[in-house]
Amino acid sequence: MQNLDELSVARIEDDLSDLNDLSLKSYFKSGLSPDDISALAPLRRAQPMLHAFTALFHGGMNGVLMRLLVLRELAADVESPALSRADINAKLGYLEPDALETVLTRLRSTALLVWDPSQSVYRITPTARNVLAALESLLQIEQHDDTSEMSYMLTQVAGAQAVGGVSVEQLHHLLGRLIELTEEFSDAIASGSEFQLRSAQQKWHIACDWVEKGSQIIHAITNDSRADSATHRAAQAIGRAQSALLNMQGMFSRALNQIERQRVHLGQSGLSTTDIKMWLLQREDLASLADGALSHPVTPHFITPSEMIDVAESELLAHRNVQLLGQLPNGEDAPSVANDQSEALLELDHWLSMLSQIDGKNWDTETKKSQPLHEILLPASFAIASYRASLLALIGDANEASLQGQTAFLARLPLEFTSKDKMQKVNDPHVAAISVASLHPLKPKADPTPPHE
Repeated sequence: MQNLDELSVARIEDDLSDLNDLSLKSYFKSGLSPDDISALAPLRRAQPMLHAFTALFHGGMNGVLMRLLVLRELAADVESPALSRADINAKLGYLEPDALETVLTRLRSTALLVWDPSQSVYRITPTARNVLAALESLLQIEQHDDTSEMSYMLTQVAGAQAVGGVSVEQLHHLLGRLIELTEEFSDAIASGSEFQLRSAQQKWHIACDWVEKGSQIIHAITNDSRADSATHRAAQAIGRAQSALLNMQGMFSRALNQIERQRVHLGQSGLSTTDIKMWLLQREDLASLADGALSHPVTPHFITPSEMIDVAESELLAHRNVQLLGQLPNGEDAPSVANDQSEALLELDHWLSMLSQIDGKNWDTETKKSQPLHEILLPASFAIASYRASLLALIGDANEASLQGQTAFLARLPLEFTSKDKMQKVNDPHVAAISVASLHPLKPKADPTPPHE
């Protein structure tokens, strides 16, 4: 009887398949066939796998949860590849018998669960295990709270590369996510909102952690001789997108420093407008703050409209008379200005004079030499070396070069900063190790001279 039911289901599915082929043509313009669309071919070949997902996720959410629950519980028993109905009833004894029977029938009719009549046992199909493996990866990534939403795509690329089967589509998905993150961070920086900047910077740190983990994978794909040209181009594009993402640290720092300079403090209380905004955001009902604090406004019955007009007219005429007489305001002492010759500016002047000697006025493609990073930053204390290193990101920055000042002069220097993903030990009393990097002189467009402020 059970074999007849399964045969009937198979015939119904064949009839539905023919109807689906006819309905699929209705999506395309007249004169076109689904076979003419190359992008549709891999999806049609994967229909058995897509049917498995349809069988699990078709219908209401409660039904989806029950199918996944039953299938995961049955697949979790790895001691035996086959399960009798008694074993299933014992394992899923917390479900109603009718509900369990409905779910098993659904899984069996969609080839996710196979009934072996010779041994009277159920078996999990390989397709079902592949579907569950993909879902388990997504569920595990979801538990890590990855706000950048890069971990799953990077995990898939790493796994495919490990077995030698990475596809261009997988790389394009990762590249698209990197570009989306870069645009999202750029919009947060352009907004000028401190809260958006803080939130975006936190997500940026998480994204950079995954970028560092994926750099070796992308490097392996780029150097893989078995990969085709499309895969190489996609990997190189990902490398450029990762570099653009990592270079946004300076943009975040400058935007936050600008906001810090503009922050308003309330007297000597130590509170700022940011503190007040954070406190207000934590309140669920802002209107409740006005309870008992506001009353009806005072009505000034003792002032009549006539008196108000007279006062306004006298103030207007007095202001006009002052303008006609050309009286100048009383003189005041000019406000004292803080000394700009701070230690940081003096250190910047000294370091700019050192960097100006690297580019060399006698530029020649055969004689130009790069300057190692440790010779540029050292010898110096750790604080000065860190200060110099933080300024290296400004070299070649077009936005900074369009401004005025010492940092703008640094951005216009004909130098190119390159770094490698490794460290080297240095013989210095303050710094134990430093990144392997160097400055390369470029052909200068003009002879820059440091500005004197």
